[in-house]
Amino acid sequence: MTRTRMCLAWAIATLFAAHAAATQDTAPANTLHDLGARLEACLKEGRSHDELANGSEVTILFALKRDGNLLGRPRITHSALIGGVEDQKLFIAGAISAIDGCLPLKVTPGFGGAIAGRPIALRVVRGLWRVGI
Repeated sequence: MTRTRMCLAWAIATLFAAHAAATQDTAPANTLHDLGARLEACLKEGRSHDELANGSEVTILFALKRDGNLLGRPRITHSALIGGVEDQKLFIAGAISAIDGCLPLKVTPGFGGAIAGRPIALRVVRGLWRVGI
């Protein structure tokens, strides 16, 4: 009986979490936490980790406009690249392409005004994304 209740509770919690995630994805970001979570989720879904998992590291710094579009060009502020020149180019191109694929991000007007022009750092280490805002 207890096992059945636990399974039922887990199923209900999973349904609520799925509904909350779907609602969260459609609503524009209104906090730094929302922005980081949406960006990280997009990057993890949109890119094959195999292409970026060659052991290289790169930190990309960029900023957004108040409407969630990219402001200027992303800059690489740190890199520790492994492999041949072609592997290094593919790694960097894959990381920048992944960022482009996630923009523009939906943000609320008030939050967009607060983050406009502020630096956002993305660190890719062995195919894992870390967002720092």
